[in-house]
Amino acid sequence: MKDKVIIITGGSSGIGKAAALDFAKKGAQVLITGRRETALNEVSTLNENIHPLVADSSDPSSAQLIIDTVISKWGKIDVLVNNAGAGANAALEDVSESKISEIIAINLVGPSLLSAASLPYLKKSNGNIINITSAVAHKPMVNLSHYGASKLALEYMTRTWALELAPDIRVNAIAPGPTYSGALTGMMGLSETQASEVEKQEAASLPLARRGTPEEISQWIVWLAQPTNSWVTGQVIGVDGGFGL
Repeated sequence: MKDKVIIITGGSSGIGKAAALDFAKKGAQVLITGRRETALNEVSTLNENIHPLVADSSDPSSAQLIIDTVISKWGKIDVLVNNAGAGANAALEDVSESKISEIIAINLVGPSLLSAASLPYLKKSNGNIINITSAVAHKPMVNLSHYGASKLALEYMTRTWALELAPDIRVNAIAPGPTYSGALTGMMGLSETQASEVEKQEAASLPLARRGTPEEISQWIVWLAQPTNSWVTGQVIGVDGGFGL
């Protein structure tokens, strides 16, 4: 991956942070985006190949900002990782229009616009797009209807884009299972106590009897991006500790 140029949305923590570090250690130049400037800057101090950019994936204008920043700095794009995500732990009777709109904006509209803006450059590099979905997309769970539905839609887009963009660009997805990424207290809005209880319950229900780590997910992202896997496209790879079983 030396001198490859990578974009990772939602790169300030969890899976995005782990992937940024993995790519950077292999010699790639990595632009990470997110809403929290302090968190982004902290990640960038961990490796000189990681570069922060404050960009909100729910804002349609962020796509062009990200692309313009990358092209002005490196002149190319090799890999786009659509990792930023939004969700809600809410029953149907409690979910709001604003929260539904936010989930759709970040999980579907954001990746669509950023991927579209990347196309001219990914075609030149024979690059690839990697979407981060979720094992929840295939296993209905109480209070996660809009989150799971949006991730299933992202999988459909992954396969469709793989057909549309072949043979120039490969498009794949990783579907993580329950992972220690801070999502429960962050994106899902649970308290520390609630999150701890959910973590225990999920770990007990998994065939491998534990939650995953961000590094166990990120290694698959890097693996998919490597040129040695140039015959893999349109795939959704579950890395979930047996959650889907």
